[in-house]
Amino acid sequence: MSPGLKKTQYIDSFLTNLQLEKGLSSNTIKAYSSDCYAFSDWSQKQEFDILNLKEAQIRKYIKHFQSLGLSHSTINRKLSSLKHFFLFLHKKKIISFNPIASFSGPKNTKPLPKSMSIKDVNSLIHAPDCNTFIGLRDRAMLELLYATGVRISELINLQYTNIDLQRSFIKVMGKGGKERMIPFGENALSYLLDYINYRRKNNLSLHSRDFFISQQGKKITRQAFWHRIKSYLKQTGLPIDISPHTLRHAFATHLLNNGADLRSVQMLLGHSDLSTTQIYTHIAKQRLGEMVKKHHPRG
Repeated sequence: MSPGLKKTQYIDSFLTNLQLEKGLSSNTIKAYSSDCYAFSDWSQKQEFDILNLKEAQIRKYIKHFQSLGLSHSTINRKLSSLKHFFLFLHKKKIISFNPIASFSGPKNTKPLPKSMSIKDVNSLIHAPDCNTFIGLRDRAMLELLYATGVRISELINLQYTNIDLQRSFIKVMGKGGKERMIPFGENALSYLLDYINYRRKNNLSLHSRDFFISQQGKKITRQAFWHRIKSYLKQTGLPIDISPHTLRHAFATHLLNNGADLRSVQMLLGHSDLSTTQIYTHIAKQRLGEMVKKHHPRG
């Protein structure tokens, strides 16, 4: 067996382990796959043996990324993929020494996520024409997105069985296969019921288990919904860099601004680590500071 084929099998075993034992999503596994195979190809061109790597060779790889102008966050993500891969090789005793175990990549300066004011959120949510099927569906999606803070993937994968209209809860499957229940308010409930009634009256793919569908009766895609968002942004004159994910940020920020505790927001967002949620406290504090400067007589 050639060395290249053997290394390919090691990567494939690692990816299978991520899927079966770690329960990671297909998108996450694709990222790991891309990072590991790219590193294997680069090492082969450099005539480096990935099973006998030196730290200096890792540094050379990072300099290669920096020469391409990649951001620190992208480089660190690729490095993280390799750390998990070599940890796997070490645990399986394929290598005797993990060359990346204590390796630090470039310092990552994480920008604060974009958020929206309540006024801008209302402008976006009111943009769809609810006299049409597409407009009513989009209004229901935007209402639920802002009401629950779910990820766009969680929203488009909703099925009828995931929605409890009696208690106003949805059940979503988050990252790592973690399930969570999220409540929503009366506005979202009202538009969900209108959307359901429209589908029933017009016999729109009632056999489909998918809740949010296209006019052809198929589950709406991430790309299609993003296209709809962009059309509403142009219509309302809102910044074009707003995305469906921005509503998730707005959900968290507005909750904290109105007195919600950090742990509750963490549970609603499905963050496994509280430090991921803490970034929203900075946004909340920033907005409070702006409010004081704007409205206080001696601000």
